[in-house]
Amino acid sequence: MRVAVLRGGRSSEHAVSLASAESAIAGVAAAGHEVVPVLLERDGGWRGPDGEPLALVPGGGLLGADVAFPVLHGPFGEDGTVQGLLELLDVPYVGAGVLASSLCMDKIVFKDVLAAAGVPQVDYAAVREPRWRRAPDEVRAEVARLGMPLFVKPARLGSSVGIAKVREPAELDGALDGAFAHDPLVIAEAFSAGTEVECAVMGLHRAEASVPGEVVLLKGAEWYDYEAKYSDGGVELRVPAAIAEDAAADVRRLAVETFLRVGCAGLARVDFFVEDGGRVLVNELNTLPGMTPTSAFPKLWEAAGVPWPQACDRLLQLALERHSAERGHAY
Repeated sequence: MRVAVLRGGRSSEHAVSLASAESAIAGVAAAGHEVVPVLLERDGGWRGPDGEPLALVPGGGLLGADVAFPVLHGPFGEDGTVQGLLELLDVPYVGAGVLASSLCMDKIVFKDVLAAAGVPQVDYAAVREPRWRRAPDEVRAEVARLGMPLFVKPARLGSSVGIAKVREPAELDGALDGAFAHDPLVIAEAFSAGTEVECAVMGLHRAEASVPGEVVLLKGAEWYDYEAKYSDGGVELRVPAAIAEDAAADVRRLAVETFLRVGCAGLARVDFFVEDGGRVLVNELNTLPGMTPTSAFPKLWEAAGVPWPQACDRLLQLALERHSAERGHAY
């Protein structure tokens, strides 16, 4: 199979994407497929394996690839935009479609959907930059109900970029301004002292959850920030997670239910807090999770007995299955 691996992208997560793509390329090649690397520049340009700019034609495919593997994180890659382009090119692709990608990229919309379904999660508040500039005291009052400490995050970014932990009210303004540097929509989330647990999912209309893993911070890190996530020795993923069997079963069940509820396809990583007493809270879902050497998605499937090349091969097959099924309908 000829596989176009898309890497880079326009977002602040460009460097993370390049690291993830190295792992994906190795896994796809080890599974016996031909890799066609495609670089998405920070300025939005696309370049083929020879470094030459690509000209894309609707319905014209992508470099003769049988399937595309977008290994992209953040806006303009994980948010439905590239997925829409691949739909117009009529290329099967790994991962969620346009709607699910967009929904899960927006942390506010994602949490609103879960809240409507009664799924347990931490309390949260949306903050839009124009309102923050116009009525900062009102925003401070709304966020205050979440208590301290709390987390402030760009609503449509990942990889812990732009996130700040706010320990006291005096730190809130700076945290919001820092997040607004990346996104005009910001989410403030209440703090949970629960164990951070991650669970990987693969499938289509039916899905399978991996063994849950526990995020353990090293080097004295206080929380799961960018440095802890991507530096060597910054974090350890312990598999299986040191949680009760009932809680682990709830994590796996909620991972699959959340994956299907938002219409995901192919793959996802669902993140949780498991609090004292076994209460499980869904935190977020990543439709294109990190695949670097320190990332959870490959490690969780390896712990479940699925080597990374086999997982990559399964993702490519799921992409073809989804494309074939959807093209069987007359839109």
